[in-house]
Amino acid sequence: MNSFRFPHPLVLLVGFIMLAAALSYVLPAGQFARQKNEATGREVVVPGSYQRVPATPVGPLDMLVDIPKGMADAAGVIFLIFLAGGAFTVLDQTGALRHGVDWLLARAHGREVLVIPVVSLLFATMGALENMGEEIVPLVPVLLVLMRRLGYPVITAVAASIGAAIVGAAFSPINPFQVGIAQKLAQLPLLSGGGYRLALLVPAVALWIAGTMRHAIRHRVAPSALAEDAGLAVDAPAGQRHGLVLLLLLVMFSFFGYGVVALGWDFDQMGALFFALGVGAGLLGGLGLSGTAEGFVTGFRDIAFSALLIGFARAIFVVLEQGHIVDTIVQGMSAPLANLPVTFSALGMMVVQTALHLPVPSVSGQATLTMPLFAPLADLIGMSRQVVVLAFQYAAGLCELITPTNGALLAMLAICGVRFDQWLKFVWPLYALLLALGVAGVVGAIWLGI
Repeated sequence: MNSFRFPHPLVLLVGFIMLAAALSYVLPAGQFARQKNEATGREVVVPGSYQRVPATPVGPLDMLVDIPKGMADAAGVIFLIFLAGGAFTVLDQTGALRHGVDWLLARAHGREVLVIPVVSLLFATMGALENMGEEIVPLVPVLLVLMRRLGYPVITAVAASIGAAIVGAAFSPINPFQVGIAQKLAQLPLLSGGGYRLALLVPAVALWIAGTMRHAIRHRVAPSALAEDAGLAVDAPAGQRHGLVLLLLLVMFSFFGYGVVALGWDFDQMGALFFALGVGAGLLGGLGLSGTAEGFVTGFRDIAFSALLIGFARAIFVVLEQGHIVDTIVQGMSAPLANLPVTFSALGMMVVQTALHLPVPSVSGQATLTMPLFAPLADLIGMSRQVVVLAFQYAAGLCELITPTNGALLAMLAICGVRFDQWLKFVWPLYALLLALGVAGVVGAIWLGI
């Protein structure tokens, strides 16, 4: 008997789109009234305003139309990935990336294992600072070259980058797109409870790094066996051109970090920067205009599937919104919590936030949907609003590690050639431990009166 094989990512996402459309026939349509929150500038729900509305079931044709609508909604992210993928293909064709990795490994000789915690800490920090997610996808080529040259399995590239970023974001005391928005909507001072969150962030990131290193070391193969893996030549002499290209890459990354953190860049500005990086690298690397253009075309072709997965993931939410059942799902899950004791209600909130993250894969969107409901509920049952934010942060944030509607995660897995079931096998033990830490954090906050 053949063993079960996990569905292709595209099959999985289309299946969820079809399920969302089917639910629009089963669940009653309903919605909350919404008003603009002055603190965040976002539309938020009005507690107690849920009411039934006329059913708007999503038929087969509408469901199909919602797929390109989802792609249009995610256009900024998709085009960022296309442009960045093209830029890194150009970089790779100049030979600069391979020589840069060789230079790094030559200086890390005998200490190669430290590469994983250094890379993980970098991405965990960016996750904690600005909820880095989709922006990591274009960096996969560099990470793959590095991990292959070290002899580590390719899943390490995913774990040390987007995995670490998700953990950093989930336990962050300052992430503006998770704890920041949630605290504003709960009418709490920004950065309040920061010390408590930081005390949980440190062991969470350490746990993730330890798990990543353990898996990488256990499945490591001799790097010499991979010298020509994926066509990566390692014996070409480095030259001045390579140094100039790598210097350009360093400058662009510095500008990228400044633009995201300090200037509040959106995906459009990031995409423009990566396009400029690709053009500059191609010309400095000696590819010429035609060679640079051909590199971009090759990159577009190689990255296309991964980029479009994000659009398919977005289409799931588009279908649920069109069927007017997102608010129905939220109402149905949140209403029973009012009848539970405080501790069980807090843990119930974590269950609800985890379950909601499947149909609502945006943490900021989920915060605007649930915080206005759960914050007043906390007042009624004698729970601190800070606990409500913690329950949201740890449950929804960590769910990013396992949900198949996380388009950025699926895109990275597709680029690396890792099946989703392989990722789940790796991540489940770590997810369970991190979630247990989050539960302990929520219960501890109740006990300490935070």
